[in-house]
Amino acid sequence: MFLLPHEVLTGGVTGLAMVFGLLSPINTGIWLVILNIPILIIGWMKLGKEFIGNSIFSVLTTSIAMQYIPVIKVTEDVLLSAVFGGVIAGIAIGFIVRFYGSTGGFDIIGLLLTQKRDIPLGGLIFGLNSVVVFISGFVFGWDLALYTMASIYITGILIDRVHTRHIKLNLMVVTDRGEELKGELIKNLIRGITVMDGQGGYSNTERKVLYTVISRYELAIVKPLITKVDPKAFVSISETVEVIGNFRR
Repeated sequence: MFLLPHEVLTGGVTGLAMVFGLLSPINTGIWLVILNIPILIIGWMKLGKEFIGNSIFSVLTTSIAMQYIPVIKVTEDVLLSAVFGGVIAGIAIGFIVRFYGSTGGFDIIGLLLTQKRDIPLGGLIFGLNSVVVFISGFVFGWDLALYTMASIYITGILIDRVHTRHIKLNLMVVTDRGEELKGELIKNLIRGITVMDGQGGYSNTERKVLYTVISRYELAIVKPLITKVDPKAFVSISETVEVIGNFRR
């Protein structure tokens, strides 16, 4: 409703489907299914059945919706349409990926690449989607191509605001219940933990210092767990710049 009336595209395979849908009598939703088939097969082999099952459901839902929701021009302003279309797409894709699915296409390719390196998914998808800008530029003109670039850039920013798995956190806990807390963390996380002996500078009390690196998603598991085991524990959490070595992604 925001993008198609102005021929402003979304990125990746969905954007290519929009191009083919606008240039041919075949509906955009049908093109979306056709173009996603080979990518979904690759994802099935690399990312697992549950992920691809969720992704197929997402693609089919989008395809059906695009066939039955009427294309109504919400506003005559192309820039406003590009901005709000990008915002809605970014929030939606971010939540879909966060709950172990995708919208197909370049989402799957991006997720395969982030398994190898800690690259922000939104930025990676923006880079991959830039090919759509050049295609739309030749087909529809460069003004619309630039609006498309603005839309997919906003989409990429919003994806990274919602999908934060690439963000790694340093976790340091000073506690009187070191062994108990270590056991709970190991049981609930797939992370190695370094345990050090510590001493209070003022009280001279012997304590254990636990250190590990976790993903941003795991923080939601860790905080209530620490509070449950030792409500008086001192906890320091900071964002890490880079992790080198044996860290499970």
